[in-house]
Order: sequence, then structure tokens, then C-alpha cells
Amino acid sequence: MVSVRNHLWFGNNKAEEAARFYAATIPGSSVDRVVEAVEGIPGANPGDPFIVEFTVAGLPVTGLNAGPAFTLNEAFSFYLSVDSQEEVDRFWDALTADGGEPGPCGWLKDRYGVSWQVVPKRLEELCGDYTTEANMRATNAMLKMGKIDIPTLEAAYRGEDVTVS
Repeated sequence: MVSVRNHLWFGNNKAEEAARFYAATIPGSSVDRVVEAVEGIPGANPGDPFIVEFTVAGLPVTGLNAGPAFTLNEAFSFYLSVDSQEEVDRFWDALTADGGEPGPCGWLKDRYGVSWQVVPKRLEELCGDYTTEANMRATNAMLKMGKIDIPTLEAAYRGEDVTVS
């Protein structure tokens, strides 16, 4: 049987730390296996975590600690779909804490260099298929946001004047 999983190269050698953070923060996440480096592996010290298999919200991921030859960037991200503004706020705060960086349109980078987009399901409903004026008003409001704010999106969708900071 064929399978596919995400494979992330942690140039900062923090794959295990990141996996443990995700397991403690994101429901349905776990650290599944840690393989220690042996002598002779470039960029790795013997005995240090080398390959870390973990799950993020049910998605299997392999993290690799093999030195700084490659680093994470926004070309890969986790799309974290949530139900409420409370969840947006909670996950946004947790993922940007301790060195994470907020970005535009619900995007952020966590302290380990992994990019995330924290998206309430309501955003998908309001933006729809981008074919109506209401969809476009919600989309244009979202494009001006950092962390997604559902009440502001809903107001924009209804055609109310909104200020997005």
C-alpha cells in the first residue's frame, strides 16, 4: 500500500520540541516515534533526536533534524480549520507565543519556523466561491487582517463599514 506524509526539515534541530508542543496544543496530535542520530549522520550529533514522527490533528508528519542545509518557509504551511472565534484566538495566541510571528490573512509562523493559517470555518462560508458582492466584501476585509476576526467579516459581508486594524 502506498502512503503519503508531510516531511519537514527543521534546520534549527527542534523537530522533537515542535512535535511535543503540537501534541500539547492541537487536539488529535501526538509524538509517535523519535529516532536518535548515530555516528556519521551529517549535521546531527549522535544520540540527539534525528527523525521525529508525529501527528498533527490526525495528519502524519515526519520531522528531520539534519542541520541548517534547508530551512522551513511559507511554501509549506498547516491550514488549521477551527469552529469559533474563541478557537481562532486560542490557537493564534499559542502558535505566535514565545517567538512566533503574526502574519497577514490568518497566517503566522510559530517559534519553530513552521507556517500556519488559522481559519475559522465561517470565513469559508462568508467568502464562498467569490462570486457575489457580499463574498468579495468579506474577502477584502480578510485581506486586511492579521488574525481573522469573525464579527468584522460578518459586518463586511452585510455591507457595513468596517475598520480593520
